[in-house]
Amino acid sequence: MKIASYNINGIKARLPAVTDWLKEAEPDVVILQEIKSMDENFPREPFEDMGYNVETHGQKSFNGVALLSKFPLEDVVRGLPEAEGTGRDGGDDEEARYIEATVVGDLQAVRICGLYLPNGNPVGDEKFAYKLRWMTRLQAHVETLMTSEDPFLVAGDYNVIPQVEDAARPEAWRDDALFQPESRDAFRRLVNLGLTDAFRARSQATDQYTFWDFQRGAWQRNDGIRIDHFLLSPQCADLLTDCQIDKEMRAREKPSDHVPIWVNIAA
Repeated sequence: MKIASYNINGIKARLPAVTDWLKEAEPDVVILQEIKSMDENFPREPFEDMGYNVETHGQKSFNGVALLSKFPLEDVVRGLPEAEGTGRDGGDDEEARYIEATVVGDLQAVRICGLYLPNGNPVGDEKFAYKLRWMTRLQAHVETLMTSEDPFLVAGDYNVIPQVEDAARPEAWRDDALFQPESRDAFRRLVNLGLTDAFRARSQATDQYTFWDFQRGAWQRNDGIRIDHFLLSPQCADLLTDCQIDKEMRAREKPSDHVPIWVNIAA
């Protein structure tokens, strides 16, 4: 089963690029972030015509996540648990950043958890506190998922640069929420629950990135960062056969600032 994650930075602007990539890459399951669309306005038909089942968790103009699957999507959940009082302003968290469902493959059922983790900038602002609260909630949910001992993965745009080798110029991100010690520590606590960073399990290369800013010629200079990740439960990691980044998508017409990352698992 080929499972991909792709922050598309707006479905309205990126629909042709996404459908072209789907035809070429042929993933079985896709986790999309930043669809920036209400559920009722999401263009389901082009994906359904390609054989995908579609589930979305959207909001107007911002955020939004979706699952596309050539297998049925079962037990769909929208939003992280414990949303009460965890929003940016101290109210309930209503931002559309998380979607979860079970995919039953030819060999194995896998729980797919897709996320768009808060950016958190500027540091010192309530936005950074919201990011850390969100990561604490995610950790608690992963701890619950681990008790089932069923295969699952948590994938998407984490907005976290885990290590210095995940940035072309680490010093440029010193004051950014993506590279703060608190953000990286929270990511490390997730991994330490027993999750496997799929890309690092397959490659130790230091110049592999999933995001290049639209500004300052970042793409042309390969001034990128790796912030889109697949974290696999022990049972899912046992099924991992490959993990790759489709870097060439960034060079195409009207690209997202992110590119797809995907895993192959024996399921």
